[in-house]
Amino acid sequence: MTVDTNDETCDQQLPLPPRPLLPDIAAARSRGPADVVEAHWQSLRLSWQWIHAVHQIRRPGSPYPGIVRLLEAAAAQPRLRRLYPFTSHFALFFSSSTSYPWTVQAGSIEPLHNGRFTVRRRSPSVVIGEVETAEEAVALLLELLPAVPEPVITASADEHA
Repeated sequence: MTVDTNDETCDQQLPLPPRPLLPDIAAARSRGPADVVEAHWQSLRLSWQWIHAVHQIRRPGSPYPGIVRLLEAAAAQPRLRRLYPFTSHFALFFSSSTSYPWTVQAGSIEPLHNGRFTVRRRSPSVVIGEVETAEEAVALLLELLPAVPEPVITASADEHA
């Protein structure tokens, strides 16, 4: 049986953890790009921790990609921590822009259901490795990161033209 995490009737049957209180991204944006980046790191970690906890309640014993471990490993690296993190289909990306269109740096890391992690180069998008741990994946991605990443900016590239 598959449970729809958006189905409110499921919430009435199973005790779920309370939704986390997320940082105010709009307020952070008014304070500048560094605050936006920090608020988004916090928001991603809290959101994915909650989603993982809900998954464990609704589908105990079923595999779940290691996105929480990956976010923790990436957040521990100062060079990545200064970039804007975002996820898409469980893959973690890092941008030097805090708004769309993203300016992806280095590449991405995708946690797999088997517990491993795939690291992809940004351009062209090719798999450069599959590793056992989140820390190994982050180390591999750091090797792809330019020596001096672009500064974090709040405006899209189109607004700078």
